[in-house]
Amino acid sequence: MNPLELRRVVETALGEDLGLAGDLTTAAVVAADATTVGRVVAREPGRVAGTDVLGAVFGLLDPRVEVMVDVADGEDVVAGQVVARVVGPTRPILTGERVALNLLGRMCGIATATAQVVAAVAGTDTVIADTRKTTPGLRALEKHAVRMGGGRNHRFGLDAAVMVKDNHVVAAGGIRQAVEAVRERVGHTVTIEVEVDTLAQLEELLEVGADIVLLDNMDPATLAEAVAMVDGRMVTEASGGVTSDTVRTVADAGVDVISLGWLTHSAPALDVALDLG
Repeated sequence: MNPLELRRVVETALGEDLGLAGDLTTAAVVAADATTVGRVVAREPGRVAGTDVLGAVFGLLDPRVEVMVDVADGEDVVAGQVVARVVGPTRPILTGERVALNLLGRMCGIATATAQVVAAVAGTDTVIADTRKTTPGLRALEKHAVRMGGGRNHRFGLDAAVMVKDNHVVAAGGIRQAVEAVRERVGHTVTIEVEVDTLAQLEELLEVGADIVLLDNMDPATLAEAVAMVDGRMVTEASGGVTSDTVRTVADAGVDVISLGWLTHSAPALDVALDLG
């Protein structure tokens, strides 16, 4: 993760939690010179992602806090396993606990969901990708988590590539008009992806050409027919309505990529906790 982006996220989260008066409870209960050892523990099995968050949170509160990672990003844990240890002054450790666990648990949950889907398509040539359906302000962290789960990242933002969606097609007056307008405006190094909903739209797109075709909400049989029509002339991406139960069937249709918005917008957080002593 970009350390500047990580710091921005952590500063925002800590600012939100501390407010104007700071951690009233810890300041009242814990002696200023108290020190402790904390263990970040996974309460359930899953894939780890976001251990850098721990150092960013506690280090920002007090550089004397030391974080020792026991399980690296991209590795799996079992229930009860220690992910990392946090050593140093007690006050900043308790103050940063919730922010650190919120971010770590969120990222581990996304990585775990991604790893499960990646495993489901093992043996095919299909890769799993995320989308821009991310939590505002957390995109860099959530996309890192997808990578740690074995998936790949789609666009990071609107400026990363051209993606002509159905509403763009309507606004432009058709697929050909939309693609031609793009080619007049953007440079030759910019990738162009176009969404189609039907095989008739795909036929129209094949006439004008693009780098990637997004096959939206097609059933497996239609996807297989679409892949045959493309015949390697474009990267084929399936999206829309694909679940963990259907992802293998979609992959077996022969698409190059399956993009899943729910990896980042609906994956449950992994249960992680901080135990002192």
